[in-house]
Amino acid sequence: QVQFVESGGGSVQSGGSLRLSCAASGSGFRYFVIGWYRQAPGKQRELVADISYGGASNYVDSAKGRFTISRDNVKNTVDLQMNSLKPEDTAVYFCNTYRGVVGTGDDWGQGTQVTVSS
Repeated sequence: QVQFVESGGGSVQSGGSLRLSCAASGSGFRYFVIGWYRQAPGKQRELVADISYGGASNYVDSAKGRFTISRDNVKNTVDLQMNSLKPEDTAVYFCNTYRGVVGTGDDWGQGTQVTVSS
């Protein structure tokens, strides 16, 4: 089983950038598609981006052109570079093995808070 610890969140103004990092422990990391998810207050958890072992990536439409997901299979990390941040990006961000578009399951970490002010 793979476990994750997220870091790198913070507070920025609109247009700013943040780089989130996800550190994985446990066996099997290399076999999983890894996703970055976010959950805003009062909203459902949603997939932001995902990446396969080989580096193939997918993004939700609102993240395309602004966010970049990357993966280091030696260090067992998955990063999310977020540029041109908007207030609507404000949420708690989580990483996990791919859990569908809405992030099913109950084995989630603490996440990292991202707050974007206008």
